[in-house]
Amino acid sequence: MSVVLGVLVVGLVVHNVAMAQLWDLGLRGNRLDLVAAWKEALLLVALLVVGWRVRRRPAVQAADVLALAYTAIVLVYWLIPQDVLGGEATTRGELFAVRHHLFPVGAYALGRAMAWAWGERGRMGALVVLSATIVAVVGLVDLAFVSLQAWRDSGVPGWYREQLGLEYEGLSGLPENWVFNTGNEENPIRRLVSTFLSPLASAYALVVALIFVLSRPLRWWWGLLALLFSVALLYTHTRAALAALAIGLVVLALAQRRIAPAAIAAATVVVGALFLVAYPTIGPSTSYTPEELEWLRENAAEEGDETDDPLSGDDASTESHWRNLREGVRTVLDHPQGYGLGNAGVVAKRTGVDIKAGESTYTELGVDAGVAGMVAFLLWGLAVLVGLWRRKAWLAAAFATVLVLALQSDVIGIHWLAFTIWAAAGLALGLPRETAEDESATVSR
Repeated sequence: MSVVLGVLVVGLVVHNVAMAQLWDLGLRGNRLDLVAAWKEALLLVALLVVGWRVRRRPAVQAADVLALAYTAIVLVYWLIPQDVLGGEATTRGELFAVRHHLFPVGAYALGRAMAWAWGERGRMGALVVLSATIVAVVGLVDLAFVSLQAWRDSGVPGWYREQLGLEYEGLSGLPENWVFNTGNEENPIRRLVSTFLSPLASAYALVVALIFVLSRPLRWWWGLLALLFSVALLYTHTRAALAALAIGLVVLALAQRRIAPAAIAAATVVVGALFLVAYPTIGPSTSYTPEELEWLRENAAEEGDETDDPLSGDDASTESHWRNLREGVRTVLDHPQGYGLGNAGVVAKRTGVDIKAGESTYTELGVDAGVAGMVAFLLWGLAVLVGLWRRKAWLAAAFATVLVLALQSDVIGIHWLAFTIWAAAGLALGLPRETAEDESATVSR
């Protein structure tokens, strides 16, 4: 079953770019949807196989009970008719939403079952490093040698637009966040997107890998990997990831009772700030097409001028994140019973219904499954974090970081995160609780 873990973790790294390439080759519509469901199908088969092998009743932990409670709430909301709660989601949207919300539960269950059936501990650290290495190397090579026009001419815009129903206008069908707008029409700067086709997803994977690498004892190979991942992370130009990395390293310092991660966290803040300021000068420059410039000018006229200072809190990106979070919280407070599955986030956008909340994992859950679903998910996450604390320091720090990132991002919508972090947590909770862990001995721990 370790092979299945490896296929899922590494396969999810290349999933997006592979699906876009298949779309470009002519595999589209329902056929591509069927191929794209490989991850859910493999996870389901793995759960059935491992479940068949379980021969003893496992010790139930608080996290297991809360995972079941969260699952039950999501399923109940799936059964409630949309008009009862005031939602507008389609049947297709409800199916997408239940898959979205329960994917981390399946990953966690697989990890727990593998620990029960075989005493499996997995090699998640090695898989995380391998994943991040792919992301970093491919992303940096892309920035150095592949033009933005090549991406415009690829299957990526069509895959987003026609397969996923995600309309992006400002960059010829590519997501607008692929480029950092400096305010100078002649000097837009590219961001690292790698195989995830997203600077945010790439950045979050690199953050998890950095936490793992920096939890290791000082060795030259760990230093080289940390340098590679750090450079790639900086080129994603994702401030939330840099801030989350600093938080995660502080948590790691507390969990391992070491000062070094906290010192590196401080250095991360300083180096990250300096790099963000210098990025318009040192980042890989690209150019807009005439059509993109026309759209950008019209959009600027409607939205008004925004500062391009990356360290201010008044730039368009930061303001958008805060606005979405505030509005999402307000929606959940005004309608605590929720609207039913499929009324939030990317699922709502893909299926053409009014988006009640977006970006934040918590507000999206509050809209889809009410306050009950949101609180159950948060309590489950906190119970997992408590269980990890004396078992795997690096994973506890990474899990805490993901819970923080969930405030502004749909972290469970990033399938690599949803599977890798929650499956690793399920495996780790099968470990005996220790007062001091010895996870520095091998990369497989």
